[in-house]
Amino acid sequence: MKYTYVFVLIGMIVIGAFLAGCTQQASTAPAQAVKIGVVASLTGPSSTTGKDVWQSAQLAAEEINAKGGVYVKSLGKSVPIVLVQGDDESTREGGQKAVSKMITQDNVDMLVGGFSSAVVSAHQSIVAEHNIPYIITGASTPVITRRTDVNTSYMFHHAPTTDDSGSQTTLFIDKVIRPAINAKFGYPQDRPLKLAVLYQDSPYGKGHLEAVKNTIANNGLKINLVSQETFKMGESDFRTALTSIKSSDPDVVYVAAFLNEQIPIETQAMKDVDLKKIFIAIEPNDDPDFYKGVGKYGDFSIIQSRFSPYTVPKGPTEAAYNKFVSDFDKKFVGFPGMMGVATYEGVYIGAKAVENAGTQNKTAIKNALADLQMPQIVEAMQNQTINFSDDFRESKFDLTMEQLVWDPTVNETRPKIVSPANLKERDFVLPDWYVPGKA
Repeated sequence: MKYTYVFVLIGMIVIGAFLAGCTQQASTAPAQAVKIGVVASLTGPSSTTGKDVWQSAQLAAEEINAKGGVYVKSLGKSVPIVLVQGDDESTREGGQKAVSKMITQDNVDMLVGGFSSAVVSAHQSIVAEHNIPYIITGASTPVITRRTDVNTSYMFHHAPTTDDSGSQTTLFIDKVIRPAINAKFGYPQDRPLKLAVLYQDSPYGKGHLEAVKNTIANNGLKINLVSQETFKMGESDFRTALTSIKSSDPDVVYVAAFLNEQIPIETQAMKDVDLKKIFIAIEPNDDPDFYKGVGKYGDFSIIQSRFSPYTVPKGPTEAAYNKFVSDFDKKFVGFPGMMGVATYEGVYIGAKAVENAGTQNKTAIKNALADLQMPQIVEAMQNQTINFSDDFRESKFDLTMEQLVWDPTVNETRPKIVSPANLKERDFVLPDWYVPGKA
């Protein structure tokens, strides 16, 4: 019995040490620090993205701390950034639990991150209740900061909304793809383009559909919406929906899907349904796994992007882009994703807001975010400045349209920027196998 007691005691000590080592960084934080809670999907179906978010936040915090930390005027000195990890578990309930803990137990000064629109929308009421500044770097539905049932005044959206990306993509379809089709096939110049939309049944997917419709209507575009097909998040078999789209005889198929959906959609469309159309993918798919997974079936398709693993827009952000990618690879061995770079910037934005506020008072930080005028960091911003709109506290990005081109040297497609004109690497091309809708 004596030995059993000793073994049990040792076991308890080991387990206690392990649990202590697993506690958040905040538990060992300096007495004075800027504490930033990072909302990330570290478990569940979005865990790959969540890992990217957390790693990128770490990189930003380490860089800022290596330069001396954040100067807080009210303290008369600089203090380090300490990150607190909040795993939303890729669920609404998980997000509520994580955010509540970071606010009420970890006493964070602000939050950064948030991927899924559905998950973020579920914990916004907790953020509003406690008036915590929240720099949301995902959740692309514009409803996030435009909803009126919750006070969103402490929430700032540092990600392109579905309105932004949907509008720019639809304008590209009208101004670039439509004329190319009409010219190649001898159609009248004013022939309307026939567009099909396949969208995820979520705020993200529905937001894109509404953006397409509104852009067509508000700009008087010559685009006819011939098909609207939806699917549940996480589905893997899209052949029924794709067959229905094929029967509508479109010119272009606009897809609002995540990476694990976009790959089988394009593969099944070309391989199983023989739907020889130009496919449009949206920015969350611009990831090394997409190019590997879609293979030759992605050749000549279009992806709307703002941060790509395989092409760097020339211009003022090029050096910062390459440094961020290189530093991330050195530390974590791999390529950062779009949510990662936005969260990396989010930590810098939060640090700058505290510095400008001169205090860790949350209302003062909120006001500093509202007044922020900060040079762009890695991603190209409109007017080369990070700021938030007066109406809905949204930052505005310069987005690119890229066409995938098969590269036999790597046995994958690679993106080439085809718009805007000042960043263009090549012209948009219609492949020989392409079949347009009937005139």
